[in-house]
Amino acid sequence: MLCERETEFGLVAEALQGAADGLGSLLVITGPLGVGKTALLGGLPSLAGLQGARVLRANGALLEQDFAFGLVRQLMEPVLAGVDERQRDEWLAGPAEPARLVFDDLAGPDETPEWEHLRWDDGRPDGGVRHTVLHGLLMLLTAMSEQRPVLLVVDDLQWGDQPSLRWLGYLAKRLGGVRATVVVTVREGDPLSERPLVRAVANGARTTLRPGPLSLASTRLMVAEEFGEPGEEEFVQACQEVSDGNPMFLMSVLLGMAVSGYRPIAADAEVARSLLPSQLRDRLTSCMASQPPGIQSFAKAMAVLSEQADAELLGQLSELDPIGCVEAARVLDRMGLLAQTTPVPKFLHLAVQDAVEQLMRADDAERLHRRAAALLHAGGYPAEQVAAHLLVISADQDNWTTSVLRAAADTALSRGAPEVATRYLRRALLDCSSDGPDRAMLLVDLATAECWFDPAAAVRHISQAVPLLGSTRERALAVSRIAPPMLGVASSSVLEVIDRVAAELGDPDKLTGTDRELALSLEARLRCTQTNDPARLAMAVDRLRELGEHPPLESRGERELAAVLVHAGTLSGGLPAAEAVPLARRIVEHEPAVASHSHAAVPLIVTTLLAGDCDDVAGPWLELALSQARRQNATVQQAIITTHQSTILMRAGLLAEARAAAAEGLALADVDWLRTVAMPTKALAMVAIETEAVDLAEQLLAKCAEHGEALPSQWPLHAVRAWLAARDGQVSSALNHLYELGRRTERIGWRNPTVVPWRSWAAGLQHQLGDHAEAVELLRTEHDLAKDWGSAAAVGRALRVWGVITEGPEGVQRLREAVAVLADSAHRLELARAEAALGSRLGGVEGDKHLKLAGSVGAGPWLTVPTAAPTRTNGGRTDLTKTERKVAMLAAAGRTNGEIADELGVSLRAVEKHLTNSYRKLAVPGRSGLVDAMRPQGS
Repeated sequence: MLCERETEFGLVAEALQGAADGLGSLLVITGPLGVGKTALLGGLPSLAGLQGARVLRANGALLEQDFAFGLVRQLMEPVLAGVDERQRDEWLAGPAEPARLVFDDLAGPDETPEWEHLRWDDGRPDGGVRHTVLHGLLMLLTAMSEQRPVLLVVDDLQWGDQPSLRWLGYLAKRLGGVRATVVVTVREGDPLSERPLVRAVANGARTTLRPGPLSLASTRLMVAEEFGEPGEEEFVQACQEVSDGNPMFLMSVLLGMAVSGYRPIAADAEVARSLLPSQLRDRLTSCMASQPPGIQSFAKAMAVLSEQADAELLGQLSELDPIGCVEAARVLDRMGLLAQTTPVPKFLHLAVQDAVEQLMRADDAERLHRRAAALLHAGGYPAEQVAAHLLVISADQDNWTTSVLRAAADTALSRGAPEVATRYLRRALLDCSSDGPDRAMLLVDLATAECWFDPAAAVRHISQAVPLLGSTRERALAVSRIAPPMLGVASSSVLEVIDRVAAELGDPDKLTGTDRELALSLEARLRCTQTNDPARLAMAVDRLRELGEHPPLESRGERELAAVLVHAGTLSGGLPAAEAVPLARRIVEHEPAVASHSHAAVPLIVTTLLAGDCDDVAGPWLELALSQARRQNATVQQAIITTHQSTILMRAGLLAEARAAAAEGLALADVDWLRTVAMPTKALAMVAIETEAVDLAEQLLAKCAEHGEALPSQWPLHAVRAWLAARDGQVSSALNHLYELGRRTERIGWRNPTVVPWRSWAAGLQHQLGDHAEAVELLRTEHDLAKDWGSAAAVGRALRVWGVITEGPEGVQRLREAVAVLADSAHRLELARAEAALGSRLGGVEGDKHLKLAGSVGAGPWLTVPTAAPTRTNGGRTDLTKTERKVAMLAAAGRTNGEIADELGVSLRAVEKHLTNSYRKLAVPGRSGLVDAMRPQGS
């Protein structure tokens, strides 16, 4: 805290030299709270010691102002007590004799000081005694300084007792012949600093020193000293900004972070900006408590209004006139508590605001917030600014507050902040009726916000609102607020509510206008709850065909119903791609690409579009919606869209980009969405498996298991668990997961292999266990189902796996067919894997051609790729690199991938890569083949 104080030290050094020559002087150090006045005083004794001066110290204290001559005694008693009696008597002889009255233990044996004669209030005892004592103290100081120059330092002079202040003022005018230098500190902005006696002392100063804020360079130096390492520039800048160069603020932040284990790195810069050290807060609270009521009222108004503060509002809330506001701001500014670059008063640091808030009692804070809300509302301020104050009021509110809270919720939703919207609406519910239509509308609004991050709560609140609404249309509008994908978690009672409202509204084919659109929306929601029933899935396909070859899609209800029906036909495979894909294209063309639609019907359609190789349709729609979501900072929408995009990136073969997008989506996604809505969970699961991202898979399982698993999201998690088990060599466990997944999907009628390709996954594992017949049967079934539906990607995948597990010309032919089928597919990753498998099998020039087309893509999860038999010498191991040989030997010895990684100090991913290369080079199907391949020749 002594950085950049060379000028101040130089001036004090000059004063000390002058005192040594018999020319004493007074210097005042002034400035706001925390600027380093006390630290500067603390450095002066060492400076005085260099010049042979005696140092006398004293500190003013707020609670010791009634202790007469308190400062004088602090200054002189230690010196008097430290010399022998003869020296003390010499100093207190002659003109200095009256000074004995100040020091009760130095009075004569028959004398007792009568302090009532030493008070300095107006109208008190005669001036002769006062002057005699003042002069006696001056003579005492003069006697002391004859042997050695004296440096008197007094900190916080504004809190000194009146007799001491009177003497210091008397001394300031008579230092010309005394070998003494007096240095005192006075805090600007403290009301006690304006006392006449304090000002009299300050006015007698030869020099007034005002230490300035620290520069960025000094902040950088202090960061390095505190942490023992240089700070990164972004961290240093954050410390400079948050402290505004005030040493006390800066040191409080640095000490708080160092004690908490933070480092001076860019990643911790935001912590520096938001840290509220308790010691700093407590000191600021004490400082504010000493201010007069007007200053406190103004500071409280600033704390309550915060960013909304302007001169007029501050005056109204603090109940000060314009002159009073200006004076209060001036005092706070002189105290160093206000930022210097804002036209409207603003606290320098969050700790200042926190300290002011600690001064307010609960009832005081509520009164101020209630009044602030009324002032802002009357002034036409935005609803969210008014609502911020209404949230902290616990008592019943006025009639206008509910409309303000609802308006604020609408604004929050429009900017993509549904969690904020729910806070406004839940507060509004506290003041509404228990069973009236006003409560119903608030519940509907609340559900609309909750659908983004808590689907189960949204469905529950809609079901609570419906009975309170007066008309069938109102009830239908309320139910239509529930996005179709959310109804997978609806309870039977909620479904009964939807069914009852739909029955009240009537058959949509017999209605017109708004009623027809509402009826179609309700039908869409009912049918969306029936996707786990094979018979209902078949009925959905029939219903879609009833709508005609080209059903109308102009209204939202028409698009929602068509999307749900197409989705049902895709899951079951009952609606061939030739019919499903064109209609899905038309729905997307009619649906605006906006972020708010990302959780409605379009995600259902994305499943159909990707199954039908229409990535070129889904991709641009999602990109447009995502750009809007990012502009609005709409976190939940970004999560939903990004997870779908990760699937498209994965299919395009952009594996690193797909992992990054999936990781972003998972980080942003709300747990309840992942648990209750299958589409985002499926997308993340598929990307984790197909890109072999172990971290992503484990994070997905952990996040979905935070509060248990709900049905719609369970099946993708079975797939993830199966892959992780297979990857760790637990093939039987992995197969159990996959067959359980197969039984579930078969039971609910989901037979389309483009949705859940569990058979081709299981086939690869069955082949590893040596059950070739079972593997082929699984692949034949998946191939036929995929061909019936019309998906090139699914057909190609089945053929690829079939070719990989089949030896000889038949296997090569299957792989050639896979490459041919996938050539026109949008699933470039699947094509690359087929090329890699064919190239590895063929070998030679033709094989190299296919391997070149495949790039760095390997066999993928679930299986390993046999290769053309190489020329083998030394047991077939000469083609392996040194690291591949080590990994293969350890695997042949029975080590798991994790054990190999630990022993060699590499990642699991590296082990997997080396094993894949070893299988290919040694022409073995998997770990079982390594035992023979790695056995030494002749053994």
